[in-house]
Amino acid sequence: MYSRNQHSIASTCVVSGRGYWSAQEVSVVMHPAPVGTGIQLVRTDLSDQPRCEATVLNRSTASLRTNIESGPAKFQMIEHLMAALYALEIDNCIVEIDGEELPGLDGSSKPYVDALSHAGLIVQAAERQRLVIQQVITLREGSSWITASPVPTGISHFGYQLSFDEVGPIAEQSYGFTCTPINFTRDVAPARTFVTLDQAQALHGRGVARHVGYNELLVFGDDGPIENELKYRNECARHKALDLVGDLSLVGVELVGKFISHRGGHSLNGRMALALHQLMIEQQRHDSATQSRRAA
Repeated sequence: MYSRNQHSIASTCVVSGRGYWSAQEVSVVMHPAPVGTGIQLVRTDLSDQPRCEATVLNRSTASLRTNIESGPAKFQMIEHLMAALYALEIDNCIVEIDGEELPGLDGSSKPYVDALSHAGLIVQAAERQRLVIQQVITLREGSSWITASPVPTGISHFGYQLSFDEVGPIAEQSYGFTCTPINFTRDVAPARTFVTLDQAQALHGRGVARHVGYNELLVFGDDGPIENELKYRNECARHKALDLVGDLSLVGVELVGKFISHRGGHSLNGRMALALHQLMIEQQRHDSATQSRRAA
């Protein structure tokens, strides 16, 4: 079955913008990193520049976004960056961020993909660890569910099924894709964050995201996107698939399986990432025990 060596970027690259929630200007500086580094996020605006490994074990609970933290090293809304790194097969990277919240940009992963693609990729002298899904895992939250199941091709598939309890401005839709750098860059990375006008107004009423314009994400009114146009007919489902990639990347290994979410969100994604991380630990223990028996 397909396996590969670890990768890092060939040169430093930068993405800058304002956070959706904080409205603060922030820069994300991505650097090459040695074998085995993983994805390390660094708070360069703090005096001792604390860092946090991008792993599900450092995930913290938040609404409408994925956050991680380790002591004072706190980071908000990391899923779009993480999706780009994972889908482009970038395993080792030091990411310096001069604020807590990453920039919202246009609500997609495309700015990160563009910057990382321009930086280039280097192949490193160590194999990338993989987790091959060998049985079906299903998690549920009310009417939402997420599954991980075996895939015969050796290349992961991510999919999302979007529907709502009540009829609204966002149509029922679904999307799935084989996760390769080309497929993600072309078909998933440009898909943007979306909310209904009621949701946007509720956020504004709480003093959140008042600076965010209709061109920075998709806001759906009764007649569709307000002052904006869809990039894909099923752009909302594509963006949810993007979020799924970013959230499951926190397992910290190459995933080999089929991952489908039905009406799920960051909370359910996080639960699956933790379940997969625990499965990875069990697999490592089994492999270690097998090697010990063979050596004896």
